[in-house]
Amino acid sequence: MTSKSFVQITRDASRGLAALRDEAPDTMKGFNSMAKAALAEGTVSALHKELIALAIGVSSRCDACIGFHVKALIRLGVTREQLIETLAVCTYMGGGPTLMYAAEAVNAYDEMLPKSA
Repeated sequence: MTSKSFVQITRDASRGLAALRDEAPDTMKGFNSMAKAALAEGTVSALHKELIALAIGVSSRCDACIGFHVKALIRLGVTREQLIETLAVCTYMGGGPTLMYAAEAVNAYDEMLPKSA
């Protein structure tokens, strides 16, 4: 059992983001445009870009980033092996504190992955 619910974390963050979209629309439009452009399929695949984004979220110890990027990775068809290898490199570069958030990313993946019946 996880100590955090990444479904709840992303739900809560989404409420705050909705308020920012209403109250700071130009900033949010700019950020959303940058995100779309940065994560678009290109020479580097969208899946690999999301893995990079997850690694940065883990390194930055951002729960909402972990939740949103894991959700996107699942939508893009990430395998558990791809996720684990990315988190291994992330841990290598960031040490023990990053390892703890890498474990949280695995928890988020397990929580958000659709369960087959």
